[in-house]
Amino acid sequence: MQDIRNIAIIAHVDHGKTTLVDRMIQQSKIIRNAESMGTEILDSNDLERERGITILAKNVSVPYKGCKINIIDTPGHADFGGEVERVLNMADGVLLLVDAFEGCMPQTRFVLEKAIKLGKKPIVVINKVDKPNCRPEEVNEEVFDLMFSLNATEDQLDFKTVYGSAKEGWMSLDWRKPTKNVQPLMDIIMSEIPEPKVVDGTPQLLISSLEYSPYVGRIAVGKLTRGSLKSDMNISLCRRYGIIEKQKIKDLMVFEGLEKRHVDEVQCGDICAVVGIEGFEIGDTIADWENPEALPPITVDEPTMSMLFTINNSPFFGKEGKYVTSRHIKERLEKEMEKDLALKVKPGQGSDSFLVYGRGVLHLSILIEVMRREGFELQVGQPKVLDKMINGQRCEPVENLTIEVPEEFVGKAIELTTRRKGALVHMEVRGDRTHLDFDIPSRGLMGLRSNLMTATQGEAVMAHRYKDYEPYKGDIESRNTGSMIAHETGEANAYAMDKLQDRGRFFVKPGDHVYAGQVIGEHNKENDLTVNICKAKKLTNMRASGSDEKIVLPPPIIFSLEEALEYIKSDELVEVTPKSMRLRKILLDESARKRQSRNEE
Repeated sequence: MQDIRNIAIIAHVDHGKTTLVDRMIQQSKIIRNAESMGTEILDSNDLERERGITILAKNVSVPYKGCKINIIDTPGHADFGGEVERVLNMADGVLLLVDAFEGCMPQTRFVLEKAIKLGKKPIVVINKVDKPNCRPEEVNEEVFDLMFSLNATEDQLDFKTVYGSAKEGWMSLDWRKPTKNVQPLMDIIMSEIPEPKVVDGTPQLLISSLEYSPYVGRIAVGKLTRGSLKSDMNISLCRRYGIIEKQKIKDLMVFEGLEKRHVDEVQCGDICAVVGIEGFEIGDTIADWENPEALPPITVDEPTMSMLFTINNSPFFGKEGKYVTSRHIKERLEKEMEKDLALKVKPGQGSDSFLVYGRGVLHLSILIEVMRREGFELQVGQPKVLDKMINGQRCEPVENLTIEVPEEFVGKAIELTTRRKGALVHMEVRGDRTHLDFDIPSRGLMGLRSNLMTATQGEAVMAHRYKDYEPYKGDIESRNTGSMIAHETGEANAYAMDKLQDRGRFFVKPGDHVYAGQVIGEHNKENDLTVNICKAKKLTNMRASGSDEKIVLPPPIIFSLEEALEYIKSDELVEVTPKSMRLRKILLDESARKRQSRNEE
C-alpha cells in the first residue's frame, strides 16, 4: 500500500495559493526546467491568468520522501462554491493560506467553514511575510478566533502554523528566520495530515469532479474510499433517485505531477480518474457490480441569481461570431451544466431564450466570457436575485460584505452601502486603512463596486460572500440616470458628439458603428434620450470665423462585462460577441418603446 496524503489548499482570492502549489511542485523536482519558475503552472486557462483567480479546481501530485501528496487547488471565490464543496470531499486535511497583512477575508471564512463542518484537519500557512507592515502574529490569532467562531473541534483548533513567502519560495516555522525552500511545510504536511483510512470491502468511489478529453470523452475523478478498482472491471453506477446502471471501467489513471499515469489497479485512499463511465453526474457513486452501495450525494448551495440568455438579434448579428443560433447556445449551456454543479438552466419565454441560474454576477459573467472567447454571440439581460417564501414571509439572499478603504473615504463608503440597505456590523482600523463589515442584500451589491471605486478614487478593496436568506429589506434605489439611445444606424460622428456633450457621457467613440436602439451613453437626467449621433456637418462653400474650431471629446466609458451587467436597466440587454460588447434597448424601435411606456402607465 502506497503512503498517501490528500490535501486541499483553501484561501481568499489573491492570497497566493496557486503560487505556493507551484513552489511545492518545484521543490519535488517534478519540473526540472528553471524557466518555468514564476509562472502559474496550475492557472492554465487564459481567463484565470488574466484575472489572477482560480476558477476550476485542479489536481496534482507531489512525491516527497517516499510519500505521494495529492494536492487540490481550490477556487477562493464564493461564486465558485460549487467547485469547493466537491473538492473538499476528496481531501483528508486542508492548508489554510492567509495573507500576512490582509488577514482573514470573507472568502477564507466561506471555504474554511465548509472544511471544518466536514471535520478536516487544518494547517495554517501565513503567506507574504516579506510584505512591508505585515502582522503575522496578529493574523495567526485572527485565524484561531475565526476557527473558534466556526465551532472547530479541540483537535482542529490545535493547528500548526507555517510562515513564509510563496513568491520568494521559502517557508519556515519562525517568520523572522527565512529558509531556502518550502521543505518545512512539506514536513508538517507529512506529520499533521492523516493518511486516508484503508477500508476493505467492495469498492466505493464518489465522483467529485470531472475532466473532458476529446479522445475518450468525460472522465470521472474522485477519491476511492473503500476497496480497490481494476482496469476492465465491471461496476455499478449509483445515480440519484436510486437509479443503478451496470457499466465497465475501460481505463484507470492516477495523478503524477502535472500528468496522469495509466495503472491497472487503484488502492483505497488514492485520488484517481476513471475512463469509460457514461452518463454520470458529479455526486454519483461507482460501486460494486453485485452489491452496489451508494455514498451520500454531494449537496451544493442553491443558486441566488438568474439571468436571461438569448440569441443575438441585433442588426449586427453574425458579423463576428461562429455560433449564433439558439441550438448552439442550448448545447453549450447543457455541456456547462455537466461540469458546474451550481449552474441550472431552464427554457425562457421564447424558444430562443434561456433562464440561467447561478451563484452571483461573477459566476455567470465568467461563463459568458468563456462562451464569447469560443466564438459565441449572445445577449444577456439584467441579473435578477431569487427571492424565496419562508414561513409565509418573502425572503432574499443576504451577503457579508467587507470593504477596506483609507480613513478619509470611510464616510463615503458607509453612506453608499447603507443607501443600498447595507447594515454596518463591525468597524476596525488596520494601519492606515479602515476595515468595514456589512450585511447587505445581494440586490444591493449590483453596481456598488463601480460607485465605490469612483467615490474612493479607486482605493477601495471589496469582497463579499453569501450568508443566508433573510426577510426582504425593502426597495433599493436603482440607477438614477437615463440612457442616451442612437436614433439611426450608421457611424458615430465627432461633430454630432461634440454638440451632445452637455447631455451626458458617451460609451462609443467617433468612427464606431452604431445601430438604432443601441445605448450609446448615459444621460444626465433620469429619462432616456434618443439622439442622432451619426449627423455630419453640412458643408458650404462659405468660410466663417469660429465655425471650424477643433473638436475635443473626452474618452468614452469602457465597461467590463461585470460592470455592464450591473449597469443595465430591466428594459436593456448586453450584446456580447467575440470582439465587441454593446448595450442596447430590448425594443430597438423608438415608437415601440413609447407605446410600451404608455401601456405601462
